[in-house]
Amino acid sequence: MSERNTVLKTFLAETKPTQVIWALQDKASEDWVVLDSPSFENSEVMPLWSSSALAQAHCIEEWSDYVPCEISLADWFEFWLEDLNEDGVIVGINWQG
Repeated sequence: MSERNTVLKTFLAETKPTQVIWALQDKASEDWVVLDSPSFENSEVMPLWSSSALAQAHCIEEWSDYVPCEISLADWFEFWLEDLNEDGVIVGINWQG
């Protein structure tokens, strides 16, 4: 199994029972972390994690003003996916970048 498939399988297994995903949100502005994709030219990526602890581990350096923020899968599917798709933003699951 490829590393990507392993990451996806782990992400799905960990989010299924909790029904939440985690992203980083700025404490003051409430903006979300979205960055230039390192893999796809002219694309932005929104990092996501399957747990608060995994997200928290990335709250360093340029993201030190951000905190893990929970997004329910119901909200993700109802509100987020369409907007991200329209904006051409891809997601990075259990982001390690």
